Amino acid sequence: MRVLLVEDSVPLADELLALLNRKSYAVDWLSDGRDALAQGQIEPYDCIVLDLGLPGLAGLEVLTQWRAAGVNTPVLILTARGSWAERIEGLKAGADDYLGKPFHPEELLLRMQSLMRRSKGLPNHPQLQAGGLALDEATQTVVNGEEGIALTAVEFRLLRYFMLHPGQILSKGQLADHLYDGETERDSNVLEVHVNHLRRKLGREVIETRRGQGYRFGSNQA
Repeated sequence: MRVLLVEDSVPLADELLALLNRKSYAVDWLSDGRDALAQGQIEPYDCIVLDLGLPGLAGLEVLTQWRAAGVNTPVLILTARGSWAERIEGLKAGADDYLGKPFHPEELLLRMQSLMRRSKGLPNHPQLQAGGLALDEATQTVVNGEEGIALTAVEFRLLRYFMLHPGQILSKGQLADHLYDGETERDSNVLEVHVNHLRRKLGREVIETRRGQGYRFGSNQA
């Protein structure tokens, strides 16, 4: 899953980047509202964490322009603790959730997970469930039947994206766009290797190859 973090506080951004990277998210970090406005309109993010007090262009204006341009990515805004006016204005502008500063980083992570599942029409269970599998995001393991199976960071990231889109045909390009940050070199052959690793661990029937189209995970039922 690919996340855009827009935060001008370097210490806070460093802390969140470290957390999200540990949890196998691909993260792009920006600190200026003008850069965020452009980036959010051209890149396919799964979630955006947006501070409102930004240089260049205020976060509220960035959000307003995103929504006017048809950007429907889930947005979690960061506001000053107790600033009810900011929260209300942010929600009116199209934010999906808000978190007041200071906050515990794990709370931000849980809110992000909830937003992304909700945006895909999936229930917000403690574990992500789809295609007969249950994915534990805390331990980065998958349960197939009664067996717990450990995953590498890349396998976990790939399977999580598949499970958030059950029954959908996903091209290699689409998978790469959502699994890697803007600085990572993307190689479709490497992606194919990771898909085969998942098949060896979970069974070949779990991920179907659609020739000339991409891959399809599970069924249309979550």
